Amino acid sequence: MSTICSMKQPDIPETSSDPLSSLSLPQRERLAYIEFRLYFLGDVRRQDLMDRFGIAPAAATRDFAQYRELFPDNLNLDGSSKTYVLGSGFRPAFAHNVERVLMMLSRGFGDGLSQMEDALLPCELPLVLNRPAVEILAPVTRAIHQQKAVRLRYFSHTSGLSEREIVPFSLANDGMRWHVRAFDRKSGEFRDFVFTRMESTELLDSSPAKHELPAQDIQWNRIVELDIVPHPDREHPDITERDYGMVDGVLHLKLRAAMAGYVLRQWQVDCSADHSVKEKGCRLWVRDVLALYGVTNAILALGYCESNKTQGVRI
Repeated sequence: MSTICSMKQPDIPETSSDPLSSLSLPQRERLAYIEFRLYFLGDVRRQDLMDRFGIAPAAATRDFAQYRELFPDNLNLDGSSKTYVLGSGFRPAFAHNVERVLMMLSRGFGDGLSQMEDALLPCELPLVLNRPAVEILAPVTRAIHQQKAVRLRYFSHTSGLSEREIVPFSLANDGMRWHVRAFDRKSGEFRDFVFTRMESTELLDSSPAKHELPAQDIQWNRIVELDIVPHPDREHPDITERDYGMVDGVLHLKLRAAMAGYVLRQWQVDCSADHSVKEKGCRLWVRDVLALYGVTNAILALGYCESNKTQGVRI
């Protein structure tokens, strides 16, 4: 899955009781990088820090000394190779979000400027077949940030090519492609607009009316709680429980109604009342399908057969 943002550093604690809180943010970022390489690669050199942050050798030496002073059990110096290696008493001082970790290992940290970023480990990722054009994306993201409207031409299955004005307020990804949640002035509804179907996006100098604000988007603000369980008709439910980190055989999800159908489709969750979906790849089942009542894009999910309007579904 493609990503728009540059890679973030590991999460940095900011509580006053934390020994890192007295350090500047740039120094904490460098110490986080030291720990990241120790934790996930097993070693880190002074040159790694210099290359990543563009600092002088003396500054890198001070950072290693600072990290070692704060967390002496986390690293040892291998004198022969002048490399710091993971200490036997290592305990992470920073919070390392697993999604960010895997992204950094597979794509590199990146600064948003280079066209190619070196992965830290060998990794094969799914091929991205639908990348938004940056010149289409930029006016829309500016509109979100500045709370403005956008004029664009849009291709849809139902109405072909048409000119629209939308008031976007959030990016979203359905697991396959990026879209934006927005109020559509043509239909008078909140809908999802796929970036690859847009052309000629233009930022407008107009603020949204009250009825166009995110607070008025019922599907976006409604939180749906779903209990996902191993599919009753599939073998090895214990493996399914382990794969999805279930607790007592249940994965409890809280989703925006506007995203629920996409998530359920992506993970091939059987949303029939009688777990009747036959595809073997469907290993999950929604235990209480009534929780999806009124979720307009639930029609995207496998087995869901409520007669629903298509309002709010990506067009």
